[in-house]
Amino acid sequence: MQGPLSETAAQYLVTHVPRARPQDRAGDVRAHLAGARYEALDAVYVIDDSACLIGLVPLTKLMAAAPAQPLAEIMNATPPRVLLDLDQEHVASLAIDAAVSAVPVVDAAGHLLGCVPAQALIAILRREHIEDMQRFVGIHHSNSQALHAISAAPLTRARERLPWLLVGLAGSMVATFIMSRFEQTLTAQVTIAFFVPGIVYLADAIGTQSEAIAVRGLSFNQTPLLRLILGELATGMLIGLALGLLALPVAWLAFGSLRLAAAVALSILAAGAAATSIGLLLPWVLARTGIDPALGSGPMATIIQDVLSLLVYFTMVTQLVL
Repeated sequence: MQGPLSETAAQYLVTHVPRARPQDRAGDVRAHLAGARYEALDAVYVIDDSACLIGLVPLTKLMAAAPAQPLAEIMNATPPRVLLDLDQEHVASLAIDAAVSAVPVVDAAGHLLGCVPAQALIAILRREHIEDMQRFVGIHHSNSQALHAISAAPLTRARERLPWLLVGLAGSMVATFIMSRFEQTLTAQVTIAFFVPGIVYLADAIGTQSEAIAVRGLSFNQTPLLRLILGELATGMLIGLALGLLALPVAWLAFGSLRLAAAVALSILAAGAAATSIGLLLPWVLARTGIDPALGSGPMATIIQDVLSLLVYFTMVTQLVL
């Protein structure tokens, strides 16, 4: 989705950048650069007779080239490029994917207009990060508003944060209902209840890590979704396995029940695998449905993780302990 002009490549465009022809020799280009002033000097942009971008030579590569070597031999003939109206976040994403410190900007015909320099890319990444983190915790206003949010009236702050937290309130009601369905289980062995807060917390903590990574990383990653989910599932299982193995002897020694300790360990393992998968999949689903994933993924994922963690734990306890 394209943003307004203030959030596109046009806002950060600098036009006074070094240009050269493919037949120009490295030594001559270096001599021409000496003493010249440019708005960005990350690379030399190679253009044809129509001023269309046909290549890019990073400054480090230019400095290492032999004086008589033409730029055509050392240039990247398929440089990244963006149009003026491309959203700033996609510009930064392209820079990361292409491993360049500045991104060339062209018009619809391919004529070189300039570039988005490194300083601007850093500013874009910082701005997008702050915006996503604000939305991640349910504060959904623009960056200009965010600058004044800390001094806003309490009623305004509450109004901005409350909507997604109401979703959390509904989720807590569901979790309470689940607990009530296992009243006989808790009555039969009260020690079962001691582990509920720890298992729910671990699921939330593991999921929060995945959500934070997904909210920021999905915009900059071109890996297929299935591969990402399988990777997060494996990561969650490894984390859950490690935490479960650590919890097993502690629970066994503290309460003298190997079956209860095994139920706790297996619940942590399952919760870890589920939490990482949900933490990645939910932001993707929200984005595909047109909802900013940073707005609701945190509160919604917390609800789902809590409910699943309780269901898994009480199922394990019912099967292994009672």
